[in-house]
Amino acid sequence: MPAPPRLPPTPLVETLLRRAVLDFRVSERRKCFAPVLHVGVPGASCLTHEQRCAQAVEHGLGADLVAALLHRTRAGPVEPLVWLTRSGELVLEDADAAWLSAARSAYAEAQVPLTMAVVTRRGWWDPLSGRRREWNRLRRR
Repeated sequence: MPAPPRLPPTPLVETLLRRAVLDFRVSERRKCFAPVLHVGVPGASCLTHEQRCAQAVEHGLGADLVAALLHRTRAGPVEPLVWLTRSGELVLEDADAAWLSAARSAYAEAQVPLTMAVVTRRGWWDPLSGRRREWNRLRRR
């Protein structure tokens, strides 16, 4: 049975994802790079994993990795988010689907609601709800 549709991100989550896009724009200058998985809270504490090879992550290994990152970042008042920074456009790519599947498994096992987004220089996209936000010019507030 398919999972019910996910509600759009809350205003707090949208603010955190805006921060993730801004931080990514400032920190990543390369045009082509491997996707990086982040688990935590944008602008605060997070742990990362850079995918070193071009192949998609194997589901079991990815789920174990997300579960370990989740376990290490759950101490704060906000449930950790998952976001994948990568180059390209805000459309579904193989890496997005692989990490989404792994994150769903890890968060379901931990009984934590999953909030995941794909982050590029232009914006963010929530593959669970379909909600997206893009900017041509983004500045710190």
